[in-house]
Amino acid sequence: MDMAVEKARTIAVTLERAIVLAADTIVVLDGKILGKPDDSTQAKKMLQSLSNRMHEVITGYSIFDRPSDNVITNYELTRVWFRELEPEEIENYVASGSPLDKAGAYGIQDDFGAVFVSRIEGCYYNVVGLPLAKVYTDLKRSIAHNIM
Repeated sequence: MDMAVEKARTIAVTLERAIVLAADTIVVLDGKILGKPDDSTQAKKMLQSLSNRMHEVITGYSIFDRPSDNVITNYELTRVWFRELEPEEIENYVASGSPLDKAGAYGIQDDFGAVFVSRIEGCYYNVVGLPLAKVYTDLKRSIAHNIM
């Protein structure tokens, strides 16, 4: 959430009037944060560690209103289960380049990432990177606050 606040604030202070939304997503496996992999070797290791396991996807977001400087910060947590991944599947996915810019080295919306997931508990859109329903209700609250 701190990262989302900083992202939103960095943009918002340059604007006279706007609502700025920023988010940051992490993957957590056994209490360890899996960010974006540095390279293909790290991406393969991350995917191997997620294979046949449950992990959590947490997205922190911040809504920054200008000029009031009202800030709403929140988060969403979704549990995701991977089926057992075959080494060739991991190799092919990493070779596509897609996992290199994603927390946990996968995107549920990707061709491969979608078929790695056997089950989710919580918000699908959170795993994509933005928990839409929760953000929407917070945006409504932010707008209502500024009208009153």
